[in-house]
Parts: sequence; structure tokens; C-alpha cells
Amino acid sequence: EKAYVARLNLLDQVFCAKLMEEAGKGTFPVDVVKNIFSNISSINAFHSQFLLPDLEKRMGEWESTPRIGDILQKLTPFLKMYAEYVRNFDKAMELLKQWTDRSPQFKALIQDIQKQEVCGSLTLQHHMLEPVQRVPRYEMLLKDYLKKLPQDHVDHRDAEKSLEIIAMAATHSNTAIRKSENLKKLLEIYEMLGEEEDIVNASNEFIKEGHILKLAARNTSAMDRYLFLFNNMLLYCVPKFSLVGQKFTVRTRIGIDGMKVTETYNEDYPHTFQVSGKERTLELQASSEQDKEDWIKAFQETIEIFHQKNETFKTASKEVEEVSISELGKRAPRWIRDNEVTMCMKCREPFNALTRRRHHCRACGYVVCWKCSDNKAPLEYDGNKMNKVKRLARVQHEQSGVSSV
Repeated sequence: EKAYVARLNLLDQVFCAKLMEEAGKGTFPVDVVKNIFSNISSINAFHSQFLLPDLEKRMGEWESTPRIGDILQKLTPFLKMYAEYVRNFDKAMELLKQWTDRSPQFKALIQDIQKQEVCGSLTLQHHMLEPVQRVPRYEMLLKDYLKKLPQDHVDHRDAEKSLEIIAMAATHSNTAIRKSENLKKLLEIYEMLGEEEDIVNASNEFIKEGHILKLAARNTSAMDRYLFLFNNMLLYCVPKFSLVGQKFTVRTRIGIDGMKVTETYNEDYPHTFQVSGKERTLELQASSEQDKEDWIKAFQETIEIFHQKNETFKTASKEVEEVSISELGKRAPRWIRDNEVTMCMKCREPFNALTRRRHHCRACGYVVCWKCSDNKAPLEYDGNKMNKVKRLARVQHEQSGVSSV
């Protein structure tokens, strides 16, 4: 708990405070910093001022009062703070990436703080994962504690009650935790590739990585290469012989859209297969027959899931084609059902229950994410009241009567 409070303090009193101070000078918007760090100050205050002191006091009087269940019950009313932080997490990561790319001062300040010993050579994103993962860790603690606690112990009832409430909250965090683990991996890959663009993106999902041999087309040599497979692309990389920093250089990006994977047979080189995409075709050699099968299976499953998601997108899109540009805002659209799409119908980023929820455009009925529905326009069919609509190219006022839809 002490170590956790130290990390909360790092987020609240160092990263957030320094960025707010700089934002106050007009370097970048104050609201950006507030939206990135959400309610981290409230979480920090609760743990540093209440939960940690109570635990420390109890440890000091453990001989006379050997129990923690009653103290952890105090955590349960504050679980809503964690729910709010988790809901905002995806948006926070996007804002962090956006302003790191947009503002040199924003990026420089974060990098300066990350160099400090207190950061332990970890990035801001790594530290921001801590609150997302915290509630399930209390669940694990209580489960382990109860295993070792006699049934007739004075703390057994309180510990069970705490576990019941905290476990329920932890269940709701599972999706965010899986997403945070994926983000953690994306950050590692981002660093290994020398800060390659578009790696740390909420829509990217890491699938598989590993060494592979590339068969040269003009001779019989095989070259050492490294693959990173994501849900939407393959990165074909060349290893760099460096002890620190960048470990790979991206040679080619191949999109999953249009990709095909087939087995090949070569008398001189066993365990070969071919990856063919719009950008490039590669003939590759795995280290064993099992390794080849594993790679082919990973590619095929990724391609299949990609096409399934695109099909749901296309099917849903056809349903709203009847609403022409000239009719936008003039008549109520047919709303696409939530379960008909798995990704935003504007940016195609995948939905999830916690951090990227579904919203409907009131003009055309599309299902979109929060980022793509952050716009309002007067709709004629609703008495020209302001309604939430998705962001589209500006439509001429004389065509639809809704210039900002």
C-alpha cells in the first residue's frame, strides 16, 4: 500500500501538478491535463489520508487486533472513483498520445519527469495503469487472506463481506485490465521500435511476435527477421544489434485487409509459408513445423476476425444508406442496433463495455464512439433542437438544412 500511494503521489503531485503548472502559462490547454488525469487526486487523497494510515495503525496494534477485513470494507464506498478512472482511461491514453505528438513542450516535460529516479525507468503510461489494476489486487489479497484465516476467526465475516463487494467491482474492471495489459505491451513494442508511429493506439491489439527467417528471392540465403502481428497489421522488422534502446527497425507494414497466408514447399528450406499483402509478399521460414503451424494459425484467425468485423460494419452501413444527404436531419433515421456492430462506424475502433461505449448519431442512426459523436447540430425532425451527431464532412446548408452534421 505504501508503494502504491507513492505511485499515486507521483501521478498526482508530480506529473499532473507539473503539467498543470505549464498549462497555466498557456502552453497547452488546462482541460487536456484534467481529462488525462481524471480523478487521480481524489484516489490519491483517499489512499494517502485514510486507507494507508488506517492500515499502518492496525499493523502497529496487530497483537491485540489481528484483522483487516473491517478496514478494507472502508474501501467499498470509494470503488466508484475507480469506475470513473477506468471509464476515462481510454480517452486519457488517446489525449496523452495526441498532445505528445502535437506539443513539443508537453512531450519534453513528460520526458524530463520520466528521467527522474522516482519513475523507475517507467513511462507515464505505465504508471497510469496502476489504478486500473488496483481493485483486482485487493481481491487477490482478500482471497489469499481468507484461505489462511480460520473459519471461527473474528475477522472472517468482515473479510468475506469485503471480498464479495470488491470482487464485484473487480469483475467490471476485467475488460479494462485486458486492455491495459495490451497497452502495456504496445508501449514495450513502441520502445523496441524506436518510437515507431501509430503503435500505441487504442484500436491496436497485439497478437503475436517472434523471430523468423526471410527467404531471399534472388539467391538461396535466409535472413534473420522479426515479426509483430497485430489485429490490423503485420510489422516486418530487421533486428538491430544494440544492448539498449531501439532493438528493431520496421522494414515493411502489411495491412491485414487483403492479406493471404499459404503454406509453401521448398526442398532446401523446410517449414516455409508465404504472407501476401497489398504492400508486399514475404516467403518465410519458421524454426520448426510447430512454429510454422502456430504462425499460420495466428495469421488465419486474425484475418478471419478482421473480415468478420468488416462484414458487420458493411451490413450495418447498408441499413442507413437509404438516408440520403438531402434528408439528413429532416426525418428520423432508423437506429442501427448496438449488437449489429463491433466497431465505431466512423473511425472503426472497436467498442468495449467500459472505455469505448456505443453512441447513436441522431441524424443518420450510425453507432459511433464518444470521439466520433462529440458534435451537436439542430435537427429539423426534432423541432431544430440540438442533437448529438457524428462528425462528417460539412454538408451544404441548402442541401440538408443542417450545416454542421
